[in-house]
Amino acid sequence: MVSVQYECETDFDLGLDCESLARMVAEKVLEMEACPYDAQVNLVLVDNEEIKRVNTEFRGIASATDVLSFPMIPFDTPADYSAAEEDESCFDLDTDELLLGDIMISAPRAAAQAEEYGHSVKREFCFLVAHSMLHLLGYDHMVPEEAEVMEAKQSAALAELGINR
Repeated sequence: MVSVQYECETDFDLGLDCESLARMVAEKVLEMEACPYDAQVNLVLVDNEEIKRVNTEFRGIASATDVLSFPMIPFDTPADYSAAEEDESCFDLDTDELLLGDIMISAPRAAAQAEEYGHSVKREFCFLVAHSMLHLLGYDHMVPEEAEVMEAKQSAALAELGINR
């Protein structure tokens, strides 16, 4: 089970129930990655200006992007939950949920990419959530081998949910 702490800080409307979709995708990724804990994720929808500001501040890249991920757990190996087991600060003291981190999605960028890639806004939004969830679990795509693994996992999660291009 995953709880999604959702905030929308933009007037740009994706026309989706973003909170429910994010929870569904997050749960599927956690199930596929054999997460043994209830988990918590923070999700915020923003505009291009805000995501550009945060991207500049945290990554030194002065441009808007589609999604940013801020993992709370320093995974040495992706989805190796032993990293959290040794550190009680990885858990919410009130709910005992595993604190995975924060996801920031640019709503206008998600809509533009859906049009650019020729699929629905729902599919793009769910893809960005799946992508970010994998980052929160320690996956990356800096080298081709890592990118292949992430792409396969993203595709599998969306396929199992029936969210196709």
